[in-house]
Amino acid sequence: MKLPLIYLLSSLFILSPLVDAESKYYPDTNWEQSLPESQGIEAKKIKKIMDLSFSDPSTQGVVVIKNGVIIGEKYAEGYTQNSQGTSWSMAKSYYAALVGISIERGEIGSLDDPASKYLDYYKDERSKITIRDLLNMSSGLDFPTHEHEKMFFQRSHLDYAKNVGVEKEAGLKFEYNNVNSMIIGDILYVATGIKADKLLVERILDPIGASNYKLWKDEKGAVLTYCCVDMTPRDYSKIGLLFARNGNWEGNQIIPKSFINETFQTVWETSSSSSDYKRYYSLHWWVSKYDDESKIFNTSGKFGQFTFLDRDNDVVVTRITKYTEKNNGDIQKWGPLNFFRWAGVTQAVIAAKLLLDLGLVVEGDDVNTPITDDEGTSKEFYEKYQEVVDAIADLSRD
Repeated sequence: MKLPLIYLLSSLFILSPLVDAESKYYPDTNWEQSLPESQGIEAKKIKKIMDLSFSDPSTQGVVVIKNGVIIGEKYAEGYTQNSQGTSWSMAKSYYAALVGISIERGEIGSLDDPASKYLDYYKDERSKITIRDLLNMSSGLDFPTHEHEKMFFQRSHLDYAKNVGVEKEAGLKFEYNNVNSMIIGDILYVATGIKADKLLVERILDPIGASNYKLWKDEKGAVLTYCCVDMTPRDYSKIGLLFARNGNWEGNQIIPKSFINETFQTVWETSSSSSDYKRYYSLHWWVSKYDDESKIFNTSGKFGQFTFLDRDNDVVVTRITKYTEKNNGDIQKWGPLNFFRWAGVTQAVIAAKLLLDLGLVVEGDDVNTPITDDEGTSKEFYEKYQEVVDAIADLSRD
């Protein structure tokens, strides 16, 4: 049942003095909150971000952070700060960071290592594709009209990814391809001997105190390193804060600063599907604003999942859409719906929804997968995307 949207402004703010940027407050299980003015931000600027975000009824929650402190937080009716969303492709940015950590530890040589150094099955026409090519979405792998969304409907996403051949020379063209990210997960496994979900927990989530999560895997146990991390908006924001703070958390350099610096560049200029503003891409991160005024990078997930960060000004903003939490584990399974795995993506989704609506297939017993339904699919947020980015940049203007 669709729930009406209300704005649940946090009214129990803990008033705190302006946080010295050098002192670097870091949240624990109890995240400090303050009025925007206490962090040098006008309240009307927070209101504008909230108004823009919640003009889209798909919005589940928004968190705004300055100097590590929450200065704005809202949730739709029926959701709280403890309600999870699903990341979709925001997860790409998280798993990509593990590459930087593995380079620092000597498990991976460099970004310019060929993938074939780690993957025997890449010792073919794909042998020249580098890890950098994969992370920059310029691998030259086959890129069909369905953009490999069919991979999501397979029992083994990794087997699907392994069988994707080469289409063009690497490094020549940006093509947003989920297969690149799935292959990164396999490189991490070969290089470390540890699956990417455990690496993410041990090397990033545990050190920053993120504990409320679900890391999805396919039916064969391969980690979905191109999508599908369920977390709360606050925990997504913790990851954003880690990147905004150059990979450092309370003095512990979790992600090498050199890798963060290399990530936060503009490698590929891309176009937006909803307007003519410029976006860029680098090492599994999007860049939504890069000029003399401000530089705003963001994770991005299908249907409207975002964490924006302005690391020069210690600002993090997370927005997620409505999601029904799954209570049947973190292994994706399709059951009888696996029959549709080779159908077109649109047809597969329509057929799956029909069978679920008719009760012929039972979610949980027969099917278990992250899914965003119509209620959680953005429209207005995308139409106002540039306004949102400008409003985030405005937080740091005098």
